[in-house]
Amino acid sequence: MTWRIANHVLLGALILLVGVWLVVLRPQSLGGPVLYVVVRGDSMLPTYQSGDLVLARSERSYAAGDIVAYRVPSQEFGAGRIVIHRITGTGTGNGFVVQGDHNPTPDPWSPRVSDIAGRAWLVAPGLGRAVAFIHQPVVAGGMAAGLMVMVLLARRPRPSASAAPAARPRRRSRPSPRSR
Repeated sequence: MTWRIANHVLLGALILLVGVWLVVLRPQSLGGPVLYVVVRGDSMLPTYQSGDLVLARSERSYAAGDIVAYRVPSQEFGAGRIVIHRITGTGTGNGFVVQGDHNPTPDPWSPRVSDIAGRAWLVAPGLGRAVAFIHQPVVAGGMAAGLMVMVLLARRPRPSASAAPAARPRRRSRPSPRSR
């Protein structure tokens, strides 16, 4: 009975955890509000180190001083690449002036609000290295294969503890040599 209760509590906790992830931490690629950015380079020192994982949430508006993750505007060199820098002002037109904290000059791009994926919300120092490692094809393939083996092994039928042991066939007794 206690195993059954423990399983229900564990299942409830797992459903709650997945629900929170779906609402709060779901990536933009799956229709959620969060973009996961792995910091590469030293342009945001000392705020972020290379290898940090930054979660950026989409907002309605952005202002000077916000650290934002934006896509390099189309028809620009590096178009579509994600950059995480600080807004230092407004540029010409609808664009922002952005610059890394460690950079001496502003970025050559002036991203518009539509180019900004989100404002920095949470940071997990060093966790980006693990994410980058997991995204390597050999590692991801090995993890997928290991998961499949676990699923296959978990599906094997197990004898239940309450089942009676299987009856062994009885050996026919031979008459002993003395009884002849």
